[in-house]
Amino acid sequence: MAWNTPGNKGGDGPDPNRRRSWDPRGGGGNGGGWGNLPASLKELFDGGVGRWILVAVVLMVLFSSFQLIGEQQRGVVLRFGQFSRILQPGPNFKLPWPIESVRKVNATEIKTFSNQVPVLTRDENIVNVSLNVQYQISDPRKYLFGSRNADLVLEQAAQSAVREQVGRSDLNTVLNNRGPLAIASKDRLQLALDAYNTGLAVTGVTLPDARPPEEVKPAFDEVNGAQQVRERLINEAQAYAAKVVPEARGQGARTRTGAEGYKQAVISKAEGDADRFTLLQEQYAGAPEVTRKRLWLETVQKVLSENRKVIGSDGRQVIYVPLPADAGRAANAGGNAGTGAMPSMVPQDVLLNPPQSATSEAIRNPERGPRPTGREGTEQ
Repeated sequence: MAWNTPGNKGGDGPDPNRRRSWDPRGGGGNGGGWGNLPASLKELFDGGVGRWILVAVVLMVLFSSFQLIGEQQRGVVLRFGQFSRILQPGPNFKLPWPIESVRKVNATEIKTFSNQVPVLTRDENIVNVSLNVQYQISDPRKYLFGSRNADLVLEQAAQSAVREQVGRSDLNTVLNNRGPLAIASKDRLQLALDAYNTGLAVTGVTLPDARPPEEVKPAFDEVNGAQQVRERLINEAQAYAAKVVPEARGQGARTRTGAEGYKQAVISKAEGDADRFTLLQEQYAGAPEVTRKRLWLETVQKVLSENRKVIGSDGRQVIYVPLPADAGRAANAGGNAGTGAMPSMVPQDVLLNPPQSATSEAIRNPERGPRPTGREGTEQ
């Protein structure tokens, strides 16, 4: 044949100078290697490329069987497209692709949804309410397969919950007291998300602002200004009440204390007068004349000590007794001292017996005739 070279014996035998190809059966006649493989596999690996393909397949299987889940993630394992299980954070193993696949979900991230919702209040006023919703994934399986788009469902449900709660309130509540509305909206939104199987958990709902449309903003500003004035007046009134009420209570306490003191003083004085009268009655029962004379003298002393003019007789004769001011004050001081001593006797030149007239004497003693005055002879 044409390809035979000189020195080649047999023509059809192998060329000893030709490079031997890789023999998967191995050498040495030990019967090892790929001797037991089918002929098709022997042909596949006979050229050396099949070995690298096999290595690549093995590496791909190993790589697809190992799955690393982050600390904030959860892995949803799908076996032939159907839910199988949830992988926790850390290294995990699964069946190689395409038997099982993993979809990672960030389960701890706090997501935020913000929007401005036009709402009609209970008293038929339009208000633009700002809405902020914070939420996170609570169930990865429901989040992926419970609804087509859980985030979109949350946005629509949040707006619906805010409209429902604000629609039940008046304008003043929406403008000035939105805290309870936000709490009620959060509860209503969570119920809706659970009913729709979204796998989402609402962590917070706030209504930071509420404004009217631009068309009615001037009128709204006037109303808002009036409300601010009202609040200021209320605060001033409360501050004034906080100042006046304690003073009034203190004054009332002082008045009650004074009244109690006056009450005790009056009671004590009355009891003292009653005791004095009881003692006087006992003395009067033992010595009526002496007691009567003593009372008369005490009364006269008291009256004379308080007056500077003394009128005696029965009205026809007036005697002026000048009493010095010092004597009157001394008498008053002596009366107020309350020593309990017998009163001093009134001077005899002050205590004058009224002259008895004939008429008065005749009235008192009708049997007796008129007393001779010594003027009968003169009158005749």
